[in-house]
Amino acid sequence: MDPVWWRSLLKTPSQNTNCYDNQVRKYEVGAGSVDNWKQGASEWSMMISHGIRLERVVSNLAGTLLEVVAGNIDQAALVTDVAIDEPREQAELQPGAVLLCTGADVEHLPGLIDRAVASQIPALVLRSPLNLPAELRATIERSGVVLLGLSAGATWTQLVVLLRSLLASSAGTEERVAGLQAEDTFALANAIGALLDAPITIEDRTSQVLAFSGRQDEADQARIEAILGRAVPQHNRQAQERAGVFKRLYSSEKPVFFDTPQILGAAGLPRVAIAIRAGNQVLGSIWVAVRNPLSPEKEQILVDAAKVVALQLLRDRVSSDVDRQVRADLIASALASGPAALGAIERLRLAQRTVAVLGLSLPGDTADESSSDQTRQQFLERTAQAFAFHLSVAAPGAVAALVGDVCYAIMPAMTRQGATNLLQMAQRVSKDFLDRTPNRAGGAVIGIGRSADSADPTELARSRNDVDRSMRVLKLGHGSRVALFTDLQMDALLLDIGDQLRNEGGLVDGPVARIRQYDSEHGTSLEEALELWLDSFGNALSASAALDLHRNTFRYRLRRAAQIAQINLNDPDERFAAMLEFRLSRRLRDVG
Repeated sequence: MDPVWWRSLLKTPSQNTNCYDNQVRKYEVGAGSVDNWKQGASEWSMMISHGIRLERVVSNLAGTLLEVVAGNIDQAALVTDVAIDEPREQAELQPGAVLLCTGADVEHLPGLIDRAVASQIPALVLRSPLNLPAELRATIERSGVVLLGLSAGATWTQLVVLLRSLLASSAGTEERVAGLQAEDTFALANAIGALLDAPITIEDRTSQVLAFSGRQDEADQARIEAILGRAVPQHNRQAQERAGVFKRLYSSEKPVFFDTPQILGAAGLPRVAIAIRAGNQVLGSIWVAVRNPLSPEKEQILVDAAKVVALQLLRDRVSSDVDRQVRADLIASALASGPAALGAIERLRLAQRTVAVLGLSLPGDTADESSSDQTRQQFLERTAQAFAFHLSVAAPGAVAALVGDVCYAIMPAMTRQGATNLLQMAQRVSKDFLDRTPNRAGGAVIGIGRSADSADPTELARSRNDVDRSMRVLKLGHGSRVALFTDLQMDALLLDIGDQLRNEGGLVDGPVARIRQYDSEHGTSLEEALELWLDSFGNALSASAALDLHRNTFRYRLRRAAQIAQINLNDPDERFAAMLEFRLSRRLRDVG
């Protein structure tokens, strides 16, 4: 087949391959500099000729990244582009663009307002907080321009990604890659397979199968297992790593031929693979099951195909990252008991519901040992995504996202009558997730807070606090990996008291401290005898048996311990104080 025909697919309705190449080069996954986004603005504007109402932009991003500082939003105002401006280098403006003033402050606003009015710019964005004089605020009100503030802690890159996603989403089915609907990665796989006359798979960096073409029955058992499991089997992946397959693949700009039967030690077809790149970063790879090496013409087809798939994966990555970030911001806002909580709950479709808050966390030393390029953060993100998916199936309406290093979830009761069973359902669903997850989710623990009325942000915040305290207890490893806060409240309270004691310089010298000092000076074990007696509820026979001592010997030690400690063992209050001191001493040792 003529590779020129394939390259013609790179042309989308309004631009040529140069636009595509610039996007792949400048919009690398993980790129964080404003310059990258600014340099690519013209290419993006070529791809996006539609618009979105400013009111919708503010509605979607308020409470997460943006706040309205001054001005009134015109319901007819349309956003068609994003421009990035600096005081030393003014951006070329098109009507309808939102102007991101990355280096501007209040003193620059008069000039920026004049430029915005002249260029029909509906909104300016500056970094918050902004202390506007009354006169300047009035000027903004009269201008018709809306001044937005970028929230503290948010980055300009995050804002650009979110704005671009909103602009792209307003295009609907018109957004296309290589003449195909952008979201249809399987259609791309089928197109590539047809051009190469061979079955192909598109895989990510961890050998997860993202899409595959038809005619997979013409391949071999290894390919069938990968398709059915949506991932290359682990033993095959390890064999490829030992043979240096990925090192060769990721270091080459061209297709690479692999003798797969020899590498895997099983009958089957060889493979030709090529890395999918965005700039210098490898996003994944395309694998072609072949009988012989590809001809030069088909190798060129595969090279061009990798560029098209890179664009698709970039779009998918940005879209999923944006969705995930927005959901995480909404969940964080809903659980923070702030002014944005009720709005976030409304957008999460959890208003007027009885809900439970759940939290999944990993031990500090968790790492994914199945692949050398997996960091703890990547493993945490993958576990959180799996937990969110599990909840979406097991508890319809539940939402979950990674906030910091915890995956928080909000689970609604199925019906108002089922609210009493909500916590039991949350516990059952959580246990089922850990039971089904390979390697027991790396030692993850899941805490479940008390049920709450979603209409009361204070209750939601309290339930999140329950979750945080529960996970802290569970991480000590003394019991179940899933627990309700109601079952751990006393343990959590002991940890809280321990924190208070540490802040106050530790336990003061009480009865237990006096016994411990005496034991240290005289080589005795009175502390152990008293602690065992208290733990045995005063049963001297049981405690003496645990120490393998005659009961009379044990009773002598107990009397001596009471004398040294200066406590009355017949007084319930003094017994309780001693028991609490022992418990707190153990807790303080456990938490270091």
